[in-house]
Amino acid sequence: MQATTAGSNVPEAPARSGDYAVEIRALSKHFRRRDGSVVPAIDGAELLVEPGEVVVLLGPSGCGKTTLLRAVAGLETPDDGRVLVGGRAVFDAAQGVDVPTERRELSMVFQSYALWPHMTAARNVRYPLENRRGRRMPRKEMAAKVRETLELVGIGGLGDQYPAQLSGGQQQRVALARALVDGSNVVLFDEPLSNVDAKVREQLRVELLATQRRFGFTALFVTHDQAEAMELATRIAVLDEGRVQQIGTPTEVYARPATEYVAKFIGNTNELSGTWDAASGSYTTELGAVRAAERGVAEACLLWRPEHCSLHRERPAAGNGLEGRVVAVLYLGTHTEYLVRSGDVRSRVWVGGRDEEFREGDDVWIGVPEEDVMVYPAGTEVSA
Repeated sequence: MQATTAGSNVPEAPARSGDYAVEIRALSKHFRRRDGSVVPAIDGAELLVEPGEVVVLLGPSGCGKTTLLRAVAGLETPDDGRVLVGGRAVFDAAQGVDVPTERRELSMVFQSYALWPHMTAARNVRYPLENRRGRRMPRKEMAAKVRETLELVGIGGLGDQYPAQLSGGQQQRVALARALVDGSNVVLFDEPLSNVDAKVREQLRVELLATQRRFGFTALFVTHDQAEAMELATRIAVLDEGRVQQIGTPTEVYARPATEYVAKFIGNTNELSGTWDAASGSYTTELGAVRAAERGVAEACLLWRPEHCSLHRERPAAGNGLEGRVVAVLYLGTHTEYLVRSGDVRSRVWVGGRDEEFREGDDVWIGVPEEDVMVYPAGTEVSA
């Protein structure tokens, strides 16, 4: 839908061209707690979004992702920084610019759908057309546009139904149609799939991506669901404590995480602490020497993913070998997870499909290729 808010008497900045659909520059927003302390919800965030991209804001609850989205929409007023949409400043703290939400030329799909319960699906979709600024669309043209948009999101036959008569998935499609009907080039999504069950959520992800490609709009999408982010995103921005920790393609943030926090938040990891030993060219850990492609970090956090491990009866001839004992075998459908205890350390090893080679109590060696060990300076993780 075209988001609305109270008007502002602050003058707008003159329009100017830009290469980005959305620009977020040094944006900050602080909230004051009841005890008087101040906490940063957004802390100097920087984000550049290309036209036609789907950029997913990913992070745990309280990381600032929804506040950042609402600041772009004009539903939160930042303390500092700038926001540009289509090259036009819609917020600039230094210049006193704060364009009202309904004049930012963007749409928003909310977690709660935000449908008018007394209006049919078609009337909900028609609402932004009836309330648009400038030339009012003729009613016949408006009706045709609503029908076309409902068809495009897969609910062409439900225009006469009220929200209470629709399933959660159908209501979300109405909300999406309302966001798209006015031709907005930028659409903001605030966890729009969190209120539907898992199967419907999977289907809606596929449909949403197909709709985005068909319309070509730019999307900023908030979620805490890693699988959702990996499936939908052109690029993922991983947030923590109001800061963008890394932005990159799904492959980049998973295979080459920029920080220990990102490595642990995206996917699963095994962990050891290590001290660099120049003489042996390896890291000394409680499980023995571990070699990695990145060398020379004095005190290091060593991470590797369960799917990059292998299990052996004997020490592997190449790569790292960590000795342990299988304490649990879990078949999870897509893979078998072995839990291996090595002293006080527990590691997970994933083997594709059903694997029955090892049993609880077996003594094993975990093989970890050197190139799959990620190395970070110890103590640099932002939060758990």
